[in-house]
This record gives sequence, structure tokens and C-alpha cells, in this order.
Amino acid sequence: MDAQRGYDAVVVGAGHNGLVAAAYLARAGWSVLVLERLEQVGGAAVSQQVFAGVDVRLSAYSYLVSLLPDRIVADLDLQVTLADRAVASYTAVAGGPGLLVERDEGPATAASFRALTGSDAELAGWRRFYGRLSTLAEDLAPTLTEPLLSPGELAARLREPELWQDLRERPLADVVADELTHDVVRGVALTDGLIGTFADVHADDGLAGRCFLYHLVGNGTGQWRVPVGGMGAVTGAMAAAARSAGAELQTRATVTALEPRADGVTVHWTDDDGTERAVDAGHVVCGAAPAVLDRLTGTAPRPSADGAQLKVNMVLARLPRLRSGVDPAVAFAGTFHVDEAAGQIDDAHAQARAGRLPDVIPFEVYCHSLSDPSVLGPAERAAGRHTLTLFGLHTPAGLFRADPVGTRREAVRRVVAQLDEHLEEPLLDCLARDAHGEPCLQASSPLDVEASLAMPGGHIFHGDLCWPVAATPEDVGTWGVATAHPRVVAASSGGTVRGGAVSGLGGHAAARQLLDRP
Repeated sequence: MDAQRGYDAVVVGAGHNGLVAAAYLARAGWSVLVLERLEQVGGAAVSQQVFAGVDVRLSAYSYLVSLLPDRIVADLDLQVTLADRAVASYTAVAGGPGLLVERDEGPATAASFRALTGSDAELAGWRRFYGRLSTLAEDLAPTLTEPLLSPGELAARLREPELWQDLRERPLADVVADELTHDVVRGVALTDGLIGTFADVHADDGLAGRCFLYHLVGNGTGQWRVPVGGMGAVTGAMAAAARSAGAELQTRATVTALEPRADGVTVHWTDDDGTERAVDAGHVVCGAAPAVLDRLTGTAPRPSADGAQLKVNMVLARLPRLRSGVDPAVAFAGTFHVDEAAGQIDDAHAQARAGRLPDVIPFEVYCHSLSDPSVLGPAERAAGRHTLTLFGLHTPAGLFRADPVGTRREAVRRVVAQLDEHLEEPLLDCLARDAHGEPCLQASSPLDVEASLAMPGGHIFHGDLCWPVAATPEDVGTWGVATAHPRVVAASSGGTVRGGAVSGLGGHAAARQLLDRP
């Protein structure tokens, strides 16, 4: 076994949180080593050329940015550009024009609500609800990069404490129904409580409410933006910040064990040729899931929720025409909702909970190349090609375990057929072909995510999200990253109080915990 010199900190995992932690610590003068199992850094936030001979950089797993605070971007001088989407969402409705919600509301949004619901009442409720959410986001977002507040301290800083309390204590479906009555409109709102989370929106367990909150609070606006150059541009900028500050990044380095001591941690790992190595660290920052940290420290893995998403990456030869007559360059420019009415969400959850792949899978689609053509190579751009990402809800990992390949194939068949119901031409006819003549379509179930990224159960948040507030009096003033080992701090989404999505919040909190310690 080869031994290396010691470091002030070793970071396990070069996902976005690990990279953010490494950059902060290195900029503070710490010696930092980052160990990453895969051949590239970035974790789930990477860009890849998925299809042979097709010069398109797809955001293979994570695909949009909302929660990444401007403060982290400024602190680390991240060279990243995020593009706004002109359209917030378009919801396809069989036999009708659908529901268009502009990013900056104009006459088209009002007309669309009126055509769908027959009056202006639903739009008025929409405005009230999202106006209150906007106020809550403005007040809550700055606290995400501060030490944890007590519930009372946080409530005192909010202009909408009643909405905050409702989201924490009432079923999300009831909170939404206070203002929205139309089945389709309620469904559009409820989907933000289900992205990557298998939850019952009628339960008062807070699971859907927490997911909803994180999707609406980002940077004080809740706006989801497209990273120019693909998601890999974000983590590439984070890696560059870490390296420029002096951190060492080692890929193809599989951490096999952690030995915490009172004065530090010995980190055991193997390199790409199987050589066993060990390095001593004053502290370890773990960017891996909590269950992985348990395994590395030799403790029984804690229970972890499964992921619940179907991800389909595609490259299109052309945007498909819509039966509604809406310009596809408008409809696909934001979040394109399919079969996500409130009743359809309920039916799909009930079937999945009973162990069945939903007959109708709620899903949404994104065309990032409409906002960021730079992900397309010159020839692909000239040919009018586009990317298309599909994200399905209520498809938990357990549904795929008995027959992973067959169930994934059937899930893809169903969502393609559902999308075809709203298209004038079959989706498969619009797909580009790779160098082997195969259609450019790649699907991943939660089990595929688990296999590729070591995320237990394929859960994209590493587990259930937490409310961004101190859970106990002892947590007040901390950063919410403590583990059972004083020399090891968590940085992953599921291992920290404030994690989830591509935010860097876990990495920021881990670094602050170490840098602010007595």
C-alpha cells in the first residue's frame, strides 16, 4: 500500500458539492485533495456526447440550475453563464390549445388561462399564490448561506410566515387548492413537489412540501435557468475554481474506507490500476450519499428513500409539430407538461404505490438547445437539430428491480405514446440517428442512475430533503453538516440540512463548518 503526504482536508467525491467545498477550503489556504471514483469530475452535473457521431453535449443527468446562489458564484468567481427561458411552461391538453405560462407574464398567459378555464378567476388565484411564493423565496433564499436559524428566528424574518407554516404542516395538495381549482392548473403547481421525489401530495408528512419549496426558492426568484454549454460547464467552472486555488483533483480514485480518529482521518482508496493507497487528513468532506458514508466508516447503512424518476435523453432531427397548433419553438422553450393534471398525478401515485408501473406516467420535457444552441455542434445546429430531455414522475426504483431492462423499455414506450397524442407526427420519426443508424434516445431508470453514480436507489437528492431550519436547539447556529464523526462533515444533498438540486449549498455549508470552527 502506498502512502501519501497528509492534507488539511480530503474531499470524497467530485460532484458539485465536493467541488464547491474544495474551492472554498483551498481559497482559505487549506491543502485539499479531492478523490473521485469516475474518470471525470462533476458527478450528476456533467455534459456528455451520448450518441456516436452526433456532436451534441447533453446534460446527461442534472439539467437545469435554480438553487445555485449568486453568493457562491461571486465568492468563487465561477465563470458560468445561465440563460433565461422565455417560457416558464406549456401544458399540453388533449383537444385544446393547452396552457401557456410566459416567464414574464403578458397577454398570451392571460388569454391561455381564459381559454382553458373559461374565466379569469384561475389566473387571479395563480397570481396570488405565486406572488406569495415569490415573497417567501425572497426572504428565505438569503438564509440558505447563513448558519441555521431556529424556527422562531426564521419565521420572524418572513413576510409570509403563514405560507411557510402551511407548507410545513399541511398537505401540499390542500395548500395549492386554497387558490387553484382547475385540475390541469393544480397539477402544474403540484409537479414541483414531485421532481425526483416519490410523495403523496395529500399526505401531511411534508415530503412533497419540502420538494416544492426547494423548487420555488432558488436565488430568491425560483427561476430555473439553462447553463450555457451544458451542465458540465457549471461543474467545470467549479473544478477550475478549486484547481486555481491549489486543490488537487484525482479521478479514477475509489475511496474504500475511512478511519476517523480524534486528531484526523485516514482515507483508503485505490487508483485506476488497483493500487491501494492511503492518505491522512485533518478532516474529510463527504460528498457521497449518507449510506455510502456509513459503508466507508464500517457502520450499518441507514435507511434511504429510493429515487422515482425516468430520464430520457434525445436528439431530434427537427422539433415535432403540435396538434394544438402552438409553435413548437414556444411550447418546448420552457417546461412542457404532459399528463400532469392533479387527478393524473394521484392515479399514477396510487398505481406506483401498489407496485405497478403507472398506466399514464406524468412527465415533463425540456428543449435546452432552444435556450442554449452552443450545446450543438456546428453541423447539428445548421441542420436544425435539437436536444430533448424527458423527466418522468412516480416511477420509483422498486418498479424496475424485477425486470430492469423490460420495465424501462415499457416505461419509455408509454411516455413516447403519451407524447405522440399531442404531436402531428410520431416522436420517433423526429429523432436524429447516430453513426450506427440507431435513433438518438437514451433512457435511465433510478437503477441506472444508481449503477452509474453510486446514488443509493438512484435518488437524485441522495435521500429525502430537509426543511432549511434548525431541527433542534442544538442545531441553531451550526451549518447542518455534522456526522457521527467529529472529523468528518457531510456535503451531499441528503447528508446536509440544506441540499438538493445543483446548488452547491451542501459544499458551501461543509466548508463554512470547517472554516468557522473554534
